[in-house]
Amino acid sequence: MTQTTAPPLTLYERDLDLWLEMAIVQLKAGDFHNLDVENLIEELEGLSGSNKREIESRLIRLIEHILKRCYVNMPDCYRGWEVTIINQRDKLRRLLRQSLSLKRHFLQSFDESFDTALELVRTEYDQITFPDTWQFSSEIEMMLTVKFWE
Repeated sequence: MTQTTAPPLTLYERDLDLWLEMAIVQLKAGDFHNLDVENLIEELEGLSGSNKREIESRLIRLIEHILKRCYVNMPDCYRGWEVTIINQRDKLRRLLRQSLSLKRHFLQSFDESFDTALELVRTEYDQITFPDTWQFSSEIEMMLTVKFWE
């Protein structure tokens, strides 16, 4: 009976954090010959996609709670919805401050995010009539500051 031995795991496969530290050291030293370019590209692509997904997720949650606060007459819930709005705005501000290019993605994904948020609130509050289109400004600064319900 022959036994096959699996090839040893690479540092990338064994310890991602250590691999990242090594890649940073290699980049800083200009040691491009030993740099694991293939996995570095994969990680960078993943990071870019992750930030975009986070923008979309937080934007959907923000719009969802603004819609609730504006159109659902449940005063006992207002504070919770406003706290969620504050939290989502803060996280979005931080993301956008770290990467200004994400502003473009925020704007490009707004309509689709609105549609998703609208579907969520209509499912949760099927007795409430929500508008089919966003009734307020979708400019980033407005979305991150204005109390549309006042």
